[in-house]
Amino acid sequence: MRLGINRPPKFNFLKKRLRQLPFYLLDIGAGSHSVTHVKKWFPQCIYHGVDIVTNYYNDENDLKRMDKLFLLDLTKLQFEQIPDKTYDVLLMSHVVEHLYNGDIVLDLLLTKTKERSAVYIEFPSHWSTKLPHKKGTLNFYDDPTHCRLYTIDELSKILLKHGYRIVKSGTKRDWFRLLITPLKMIHSKLQTGYVQGSVFWDLLGFAEFIYAERK
Repeated sequence: MRLGINRPPKFNFLKKRLRQLPFYLLDIGAGSHSVTHVKKWFPQCIYHGVDIVTNYYNDENDLKRMDKLFLLDLTKLQFEQIPDKTYDVLLMSHVVEHLYNGDIVLDLLLTKTKERSAVYIEFPSHWSTKLPHKKGTLNFYDDPTHCRLYTIDELSKILLKHGYRIVKSGTKRDWFRLLITPLKMIHSKLQTGYVQGSVFWDLLGFAEFIYAERK
């Protein structure tokens, strides 16, 4: 039996929702070993990823775990190769802020989800522009590839347009990770030689999230 105490919040939402497996998941931004994290908690998940490159903090094992990978530049809005009305879950975590037209991207990607589906979106808050600057990104502007801020209201309107109900939204805080912040600081220092700004995201409210369902 796998304990869920350190399961990421987005997966806690999905665990309650997805009682029958397998299911189809479309992960927008498939880097940073995302497929391995997903399949740790949902081993029977049929994982389709979307990214502009294959090797953004992915290794050979990650690529083997992907059932399909679509190599796309999201800003070009050319999603024909992704099948319509196929996915039970759409994940879009820390992607939209890298897109100048992320609202249009989300609008088009929602046509790829099934009638009964769930969506989780996570992105930097406007508050993040007021946080201290730190290597590893603590302030929105620390990352030069960030190009646009979005709001919960703005993205929620797009979800509502497609028939979704906003189940929960707000500042993203993982209380388990918040409690182990001192340990994360030590680990980051040992691993990279400095304490990364992302260590403090949960503590300082760097990100916001939306979890929505359509029935």
